Amino acid sequence: QVQLVESGGGLVQAGGSLRLSCAASGRTFSTYAMGWFRQAPGKEREFVSTVNTSGRPIYYAASVKGRFTISRDNAKNTVYLQMNSLEPEDSAVYYCAAGPSASTYWSTYEHWGQGTQVTVSS
Repeated sequence: QVQLVESGGGLVQAGGSLRLSCAASGRTFSTYAMGWFRQAPGKEREFVSTVNTSGRPIYYAASVKGRFTISRDNAKNTVYLQMNSLEPEDSAVYYCAAGPSASTYWSTYEHWGQGTQVTVSS
């Protein structure tokens, strides 16, 4: 069992940058693919990006491709989401998740963090 804790969210101006971190507890972290999802009030959960167990990014949502970068450091049991050129539409609660394979579907992930709020002001 792996436990995930997101951090790094906050309030940022449009055009700014933010880096989210997801720290994992558990010796099996390196065996999980990791994903980032986000959810805004009144909207469905949205896929953002996913990275496989060796650190290769697999997918980016079209809305963030070119602006966001996913990465992981297995030695530190941490996955990151670097967010650049932020837009108000990026405002949401961001969740990291662990699962058996890199996937764009939230239902395939087995473990979830508590989420961190990102608010982008215009």
